Amino acid sequence: MADKIRIAVIFGGRSGEHEVSLLSARSVLSVLDPGKYEVTQIGITADGRWMAGEDVLEAWEKGQPADLLHVALLPEPGENTLYAISTNAEGQTLKRLITIDVAFPVLHGTFGEDGTIQGLLELADLAYVGAGVLASSVGMDKALFKHLMQAHSLPVLAARTFTRRQVESDLDSILPLAEEVAPYPLFTKPVNLGSSVGVKKCHNRAELISGMKLAARYDRRILVERGLDAPREIEISVLGNDEPIASLPGEIVPADEFYTYRAKYEDERSQLLIPAPIAQDTLRELQQTAIAAFKAVDGAGMARVDFLMDRTTNEIFLSEINTIPGFTRISMYPKLWEASGLPYAELVDRLVNLALERKADRDRTERQYGREE
Repeated sequence: MADKIRIAVIFGGRSGEHEVSLLSARSVLSVLDPGKYEVTQIGITADGRWMAGEDVLEAWEKGQPADLLHVALLPEPGENTLYAISTNAEGQTLKRLITIDVAFPVLHGTFGEDGTIQGLLELADLAYVGAGVLASSVGMDKALFKHLMQAHSLPVLAARTFTRRQVESDLDSILPLAEEVAPYPLFTKPVNLGSSVGVKKCHNRAELISGMKLAARYDRRILVERGLDAPREIEISVLGNDEPIASLPGEIVPADEFYTYRAKYEDERSQLLIPAPIAQDTLRELQQTAIAAFKAVDGAGMARVDFLMDRTTNEIFLSEINTIPGFTRISMYPKLWEASGLPYAELVDRLVNLALERKADRDRTERQYGREE
């Protein structure tokens, strides 16, 4: 047991993508070799309560959360210990539960993919799979991501950002500004969310109004973005730390007008073309741009980079970077690596090794100034 890597798979969370996270976690847990890993499941409820136990997913599915332990990870370096929280008449007490070598957050959306849990894991000085605080937060924030890509001369679609307050109290003033972004269709999106939650394609002003109000339900900032006429949706998986590599591209043929939440997770008519039928020169451009975007945000471990391609001109635009992409067996990120020669179980092993490599590199950083050489 001492030679095994003690890994905590963290899933669920306070996000509109809570259910998607459970699906991803189930797949990751199914391939963790018990000969290599001592696995702990940590489920975060929709209201933010951390739970652990023999099988958190199964307990949730059976409606038996009482069988689970309320747990906490302290934001202090040292023993990398997960504590059980017990409550009695005198208050709450902490009891050491397990020690963790590496955390594997399988958390999509807010409070998981946005740098918040990464900050906790950094404070705890714990190795973890995936991007750090900066890359996670920039990748999650669609507006800042666009600004950073523009600073690196990487192609993105025109867009403008508004606040929930503007939508609720100054809609008449901001509508003309939103319509200046580009001719219809326009897309409205929450700035900080994924899985197409709260996204709407708008063909006229009435739809723009409803789209802005919808996006404002899920975030305090919303994005109004130029829409392409029936673009091709291309995705590339990136893997690595300082020397990342890119997978073959995949193409999504959505069942809806665009790749909505329903088309992703509920409608079986959506198709994934792997590899995407793309000319070699365009393939190289996509891979190079994906790696450039990954490096620009200081990515680590993994990311899925999404593109939109104009069907007429073949011009490509970066849509977003997902630092914790969907991880079910049928999700694009692992399927692209499988098509590129890296099976799902080996991909998970590689990500754990990259997390430990990144932690070893962080440990080389001096935390005190003025020490003697």
